[in-house]
Amino acid sequence: MSEPAIAVLATTVFGVAVLYASVGHGGATGYIAVMSLAGVASDTIRPTALVLNVLVSALATLQYARAGHLRLSLLLPLVVASIPAAALGGTLQLPKEVFEGVVAVVLLVSAWRMVSGREPTEGPPVAIAQTWAFPIVVGGLLGLLSGLTGVGGGVFLTPVLLACAVAPVKTVAATSAPFILVNSIAGLTGWLVAGHSLPPVAPWMLLAAGLGGACGATLGAQGLPADTLRRLMAIVLLVAGVKLLLPLVTSPNRGPAAAVHDDEGRPPELAPSPGGIRPRSSPAEN
Repeated sequence: MSEPAIAVLATTVFGVAVLYASVGHGGATGYIAVMSLAGVASDTIRPTALVLNVLVSALATLQYARAGHLRLSLLLPLVVASIPAAALGGTLQLPKEVFEGVVAVVLLVSAWRMVSGREPTEGPPVAIAQTWAFPIVVGGLLGLLSGLTGVGGGVFLTPVLLACAVAPVKTVAATSAPFILVNSIAGLTGWLVAGHSLPPVAPWMLLAAGLGGACGATLGAQGLPADTLRRLMAIVLLVAGVKLLLPLVTSPNRGPAAAVHDDEGRPPELAPSPGGIRPRSSPAEN
């Protein structure tokens, strides 16, 4: 890759990290998009994005926790329920295109609700959100959905918590960051257990993501007003929704026939299956 191309990619990764970290997300969806546009080898994009996701979400977790926005009583049930559910979702063979289409529409509608001011900004949580089972059920459902679609829980968790008025916007961001961190680590672990190896990540890319993550997390946790943070969350959801929806409407190879083959064109019965389970895409992107 030429020096100008490296400079452009590093700058873009920095910008993605700033945006996503400011709302408590890791940015894997954005990294995948920019690396794809830059022509990075397809077999290195996903694990590289996961590594950057771990770095940025860890920085966001640290900054939001230091600012006093993290609420463990909300986070822990979500995390505990999401990990096994995501693993289960990754083993299910269901029409991926259908789920991605539905999820994309949900994310786009959520983004519109945030921008239009239709999400509640204050007041008591909705009745169901005040029950002890709420975080467990939500964590399990979002983990399952993440495993089915390969899209991380952060983009699902944020609009759900805001729609139910579970917590202030900065507490929602503080909850999303460690939720994404834990699931990103689980995704990397699954990648390695499946027999893959992690590609070397260029130091300049780690530096760009780290600086962007630190700047964005600091701004989100300490400097940005809640209304601005909500608008940035809407942008993140919009990017994630468009990324999911665009391949479904532009690729001629996506359809029922394509859905029964793996990424290398092999039908399920011929695809490798370490440990008896054929891995799906990691549920740690967001």
